Amino acid sequence: MTATTDSAPETDSPATLAERAASRAVQHLLERQDDAGWWKGDLETNVTMDAEDLLFREFLGIRDERGTVAAARFIRARQRADGTWPVFHGGPGDLSVTVEAYAALRLAGDAPDAPHMARAAAWVREHGGVARTRVFTRIWLALFGWWPWDQLPEIPPEMIFLPRWFPLNIYDFGCWARQTIVPLTVVAAYRPVAPAPFGLDELHRDPNRPVPPGHRAPLASWDGAFQRIDGALRGYRRVAIRPLRRAALKAAARWIIERQENDGAWGGIQPPAVYSLIALRLLGYDLDHPVMRAGLASLDRYAVWYPDGSRMVEACQSPVWDTCLSVIALADAGVERDHPALLRAADWLLGEQVTRTGDWSVRKPQLPPGGWAFEFHNDTYPDVDDTAEVCLALRRVDHPDQRRVDEAVTRAVRWTVGMRSRDGAWGAFDADNTSPFPNRLPFCDFGEVIDPPSADVTAHALEMLAAERRAGEPAARRAVSWLLAAQETDGSWFGRWGVNYLYGTGAVLPALVAAGIPTGHPAVRRAVRWLESVQNEDGGWGEDPRSYTDGHWAGHGGSTASQTGWALMALLAAGERASAATERGVTWLAEAQHEDGGWDEPQFTGTGFPRDFSINYHLYRAVFPLTALGRYLHGDRPAPRTP
Repeated sequence: MTATTDSAPETDSPATLAERAASRAVQHLLERQDDAGWWKGDLETNVTMDAEDLLFREFLGIRDERGTVAAARFIRARQRADGTWPVFHGGPGDLSVTVEAYAALRLAGDAPDAPHMARAAAWVREHGGVARTRVFTRIWLALFGWWPWDQLPEIPPEMIFLPRWFPLNIYDFGCWARQTIVPLTVVAAYRPVAPAPFGLDELHRDPNRPVPPGHRAPLASWDGAFQRIDGALRGYRRVAIRPLRRAALKAAARWIIERQENDGAWGGIQPPAVYSLIALRLLGYDLDHPVMRAGLASLDRYAVWYPDGSRMVEACQSPVWDTCLSVIALADAGVERDHPALLRAADWLLGEQVTRTGDWSVRKPQLPPGGWAFEFHNDTYPDVDDTAEVCLALRRVDHPDQRRVDEAVTRAVRWTVGMRSRDGAWGAFDADNTSPFPNRLPFCDFGEVIDPPSADVTAHALEMLAAERRAGEPAARRAVSWLLAAQETDGSWFGRWGVNYLYGTGAVLPALVAAGIPTGHPAVRRAVRWLESVQNEDGGWGEDPRSYTDGHWAGHGGSTASQTGWALMALLAAGERASAATERGVTWLAEAQHEDGGWDEPQFTGTGFPRDFSINYHLYRAVFPLTALGRYLHGDRPAPRTP
């Protein structure tokens, strides 16, 4: 700091602060690139991933001491003072997460009368005991006889034979649910019980009568109707035609094996891999079978080991997403378009384009492939979100083989346009995945199980079309109309894949303006007013994941680097570069930054399932602040290379 003649401190301007912060952030991000060209930050969720990994290995008889000790250390470190574990950092205790964490620590040798365990068990009992946990938690407990299988919803493997036009066929479910449900039909058919190494009576309100009387909703209600469907399926189990059941189990095994990726995983997601391996083991596949060996090896790659000896299990890995967002951030911050780091990233991304059909083709059988997936290996489930952002990233790079880029983007645009739902908007993985029935099943209480169009995915697709100079075409015009109609009354947009209204608004405003909506449009001005109204006193923005269930949290929470980046991206797109809100946000980012160019962000700002599964993408704290700072310094939307 320097001083003025009257001894008052001289404050750096927001532009000066932004220049310094952006320079440090660029270097910080460049240093994190892998030699192969990709970026990947840790993907942190809640401790059920770590707990279920131990339970899974115990069930298969492959749990080892080193992994157990490391997982237990990680789980213990995330316990709250009241003995519980939350779904996200700073959130309230969650019953299901706490029960699973407790069971895992018992496997690790923690005694039930240890203070941290006694607090957890007491809290569980006070909140209804195991009987009030979600279905998935009780399935894990049933594998060891800690919960009766006949007190779980029925899900028969014969559903794999339902035709694609029939309600509740497997393609009515979102891809993540589909990959999980098919193997679970096998598990539910066998109802296995491994020898339990201990009891869990301390987690029941009444160990002698752990299952409370069931509540039957009125028949005229959806819940009542599906309860009775579940009752009918239970009756069917007793009289199931044996040849049909055997054929269904074989068909399920074939479906599972056909979807195993080259790296041994299933869709690049840990939960389907775990359930698929359990199902195949029950079907007679030996642990040394190539399918099983590859699957088990893939799970080891989800483990992140820390210097303190703890280990976190990622639910998924996000290299394509992280890489395209990093390219956009660096290019928008002024890094030369032919910088070696951007060229390496572009080459890696071009090699990751999915050029074969997957489950999405069930609804779009005539559509040629051309999308990108989220993970290292996932040819079955590319998604519109990654595809749009990869195209935006590639157009920011001056690649020496421009023809190769053009061909890849052309394929991607064709695939994206073809993946629209009937209403003109986009879901992430499938078109028209909007059946109301899957979410009604008693079995499906573990989060969102369908993939309807959302504002954030639609916005990213629209922004890509605008960058390709296709904003005047029918697909883009319908997307604009859909987004304008989807605006909330307060001026924000809902965020399906990020928390929440800040994410949705941060995606939609840049897309609408890129597509030709003037910054003076009423929808744009309403959004700006909302962003200004929810800015924190410190100048940043933040939103708690509880906004998915409690409107009082909408746009409210402690300031975070990524969410402040989203708000600034929206304001800059709306022409608010010189506004007080923008300058305060830029100043907050600069002052919150560390000397190494990064930001702290323990908060979970990503979304897996609204309400049920939050994500902390560790690279979000680097890419979105840098994108915002770059657009503040160099323009809100640097013109991509002309297609």
